[in-house]
Amino acid sequence: MLPYLNPRRSELAMTHKRQVLVTGANKGLGLAIAKGLAAAGLSVWMGARDRARGEHAVQTLRGEGFDVRFIQIDVADDASVRRAAETVRQEIDALDVLVNNAGIAHDLQISPSELSMDDVKATYEVNLFGPIRVTQAFATLLKAAEDARIVNMSSGLGSLTLITDPTSLFSTVNLLAYTSSKVALNAVTVSFAKELEPFGIKVNAVEPGHVRTDLNDNTGFLTPEEGAATAIRMALIGKDGPTGGFFGNHGRQPW
Repeated sequence: MLPYLNPRRSELAMTHKRQVLVTGANKGLGLAIAKGLAAAGLSVWMGARDRARGEHAVQTLRGEGFDVRFIQIDVADDASVRRAAETVRQEIDALDVLVNNAGIAHDLQISPSELSMDDVKATYEVNLFGPIRVTQAFATLLKAAEDARIVNMSSGLGSLTLITDPTSLFSTVNLLAYTSSKVALNAVTVSFAKELEPFGIKVNAVEPGHVRTDLNDNTGFLTPEEGAATAIRMALIGKDGPTGGFFGNHGRQPW
């Protein structure tokens, strides 16, 4: 073998499997998305901040026969995201799908007027700035795929229409930091969609529904697998699929 060839890169090049990165993939919705995309035949990089939890999740899915690998990434940390991008670049030449799933909520039990600025900033670092910095860091690999997909995990709370509609369940929730971060993420989705469309990259936001996860103390009425369905579908859309949209399990959602 030639000394400058990475054996792992050569192996991946021969398989021609589509490559995916899912952030926050060690549990809940992210784990379900990673498993669903691996089941669809893709090779999945499972991103997580906590190495022990991330590697445990990877081993679990590998035990079920799925092609998954762990990548340590803290989406709220510039250096961590840069390191992750460099690690992936050493292994593959192109990234076909990016799912920006990592998210937090600090204000489930705190009223807007009492929420600390530290909690607001922490929420934005993960839910809004995280997808921005990860997308920017992996943009070169996504462009190299020539037909890549980016899925930003938003929320029904990210719809100004739904949170102000008294007939909508989402109007009963009033979370300052989480809601506003998802509204902003929808706008970010549109911005990236406009920029990346000439490269064949489709960028969409997804509302998974009220999923039972640690984020909401498992109070949701959908399983992670049910919530993951729309994200998986949007990650696998064809060339004639939409870009710059906001989608849920019933189709396009209102902004």
